[in-house]
Amino acid sequence: MTTYYTAPLADTRFVLYDLLDVEKLFARLPGCENLNRELIDAVLDEAAKFSQTVLAPLNETADRQGCSFDKDTGEVTTPEGFRQAYRQFVEGGWAGLTAPEAFGGQGLPESIGAPVKEMIDSANLAWGTYPLLSHGAIEALRVHGEDWQKEAFLKRIVAGEWTGTMCLTEPHCGSDLGLLKTRAEPKKDGSYAISGTKIFITAGEHDFTDNIVHLVLARLPDAPHGVKGISMFIVPKMKVGKNGKVGKRNAVRCGAIEHKMGLKGSATCVMNFDDAQGWLVGEPHKGLNAMFTMMNTARLAVGLQGLALSERAYQNALDYARERLQMRSLSGAKFPDKPADPLIVHGDVRRMLLTQKALIEGGRALGLYAAKLVDVQHRSPDEAEAKRAEALVSFLTPIVKALLTEHANECTSLALQVYGGHGYIAEHGMEQYARDARITTIYEGTTGIQALDLLGRKIMQQRGEGLQLFLKGLGAFCTHHANDESLKEFMPKLAALATEWAQVTQALAKRAAGNPDEIGAAAYDYLFYCGYIALAEAWVRSVAAADASPQSDEFKQAKRLTARFYFDRILPRTHTHLAAMQAGADSLFAMPDALFGPPHA
Repeated sequence: MTTYYTAPLADTRFVLYDLLDVEKLFARLPGCENLNRELIDAVLDEAAKFSQTVLAPLNETADRQGCSFDKDTGEVTTPEGFRQAYRQFVEGGWAGLTAPEAFGGQGLPESIGAPVKEMIDSANLAWGTYPLLSHGAIEALRVHGEDWQKEAFLKRIVAGEWTGTMCLTEPHCGSDLGLLKTRAEPKKDGSYAISGTKIFITAGEHDFTDNIVHLVLARLPDAPHGVKGISMFIVPKMKVGKNGKVGKRNAVRCGAIEHKMGLKGSATCVMNFDDAQGWLVGEPHKGLNAMFTMMNTARLAVGLQGLALSERAYQNALDYARERLQMRSLSGAKFPDKPADPLIVHGDVRRMLLTQKALIEGGRALGLYAAKLVDVQHRSPDEAEAKRAEALVSFLTPIVKALLTEHANECTSLALQVYGGHGYIAEHGMEQYARDARITTIYEGTTGIQALDLLGRKIMQQRGEGLQLFLKGLGAFCTHHANDESLKEFMPKLAALATEWAQVTQALAKRAAGNPDEIGAAAYDYLFYCGYIALAEAWVRSVAAADASPQSDEFKQAKRLTARFYFDRILPRTHTHLAAMQAGADSLFAMPDALFGPPHA
């Protein structure tokens, strides 16, 4: 039994046009002036068509087939149809959709690239990981690359002729990149000899393109210890000179591919570098800056992966709940002409469906808002506005990444539960989404890493600049709508949480000043506390935008009723997270390590 996917164009257009008013924004951003609704709709329609007709049919077969690895040659063969789909992707101009026109891209804003990415990932997330890594490489080379590197490498990645990767961690490192050992020895011709092993490299080897451009973190001979000694290098599969001429095979080889829980169509490689030719990107020992350019792009993108999986799982669970007959409603038969009522009449099934709907639509509003801020950050001619957007994006990135991916675990699990026993069976497709979703909370920084980034760096180290801007906007919204009759069921709760949020943050900062372990103890709960309030604002703004829009009465009613469910049933989660934060670090650190249990013999 094949699951289906229909791109959520109606909700996407509502968020873009009615909630975020991107048309007004594009009219004043350089390079976006000619983007009207007709053109945007055409892009979304074509993306939906490509996702639904080309990628979605390959999703389940790819999960069964996986990638194959030839240990003698180091070559990887992707699942049936993947390579052909990539050719269509490139021919359709999708590879360089948001890349600058100066490098051969179409120069479209991220506000348009984000919903296109969501559709691709809903249709076939395993396939979508290949262009995702190219997008990160494009950003790193655009910002940090030399002119010749942009000419020789960047333009070919933008064209889809080559793909890119991020080669960051190593077997002993995990998320602590300060421990990496990969070496870079300078050569007389200005290149470097790169030696070491990298693991968990998505798209490190595949059959889509003849060349793959690896962006590799390594240490120069004079590198200081820790993260301050990291440099970044371009290491292509096929050697490329400064004149752009492609040479012989480089000394980089895939040593193995991982056997994974999910995303089986995505090649996750062990990459071995044996004095491979590489070129320095940016300044020596400044590779961390270049890495974060890639990483921040990837973190928002992975948040959208979580949203995408939630959407597809929900669509199928909703369809199943409407069709599957099981028992009678507790308040009496709703379909007396049938032998039983459909699942959707039952309270617990409705709870599961509404939870998914509320988290998905709220998550889409929040995720696309972050994409809009990226456009303002990079394109606004107003320097002060661009800096504000940068601070807000920095603040929201760990929230979007962690919240939307953890919700993907929740939503895909709930969708599977709607199916009951059939959800646990592979032929219904739901268990694949649950397996695929699990990695999204791990790669590009685990949920715990995102939480520490938010509370430790964005709040404590940077004095909460992004949070202050977010709270300022939230406060202005609450003041403006304080007496709005149509929003009176939401505004008091939202306004009270806005005040509480500031107080909670100040209290945490005070405790952390006396005991740094308070940061680690509170970080996870603080992130979700922030996230649920941010989603609450997104929902109230959505109700207000829907009421003021030309949307149908049914659409407006659905938004209001879903917002009401969110406020009644999901937003109270903030109470639990607050209580956990206020409990402090004592109970976490009181237990001696030895008392966790006897050591393994």
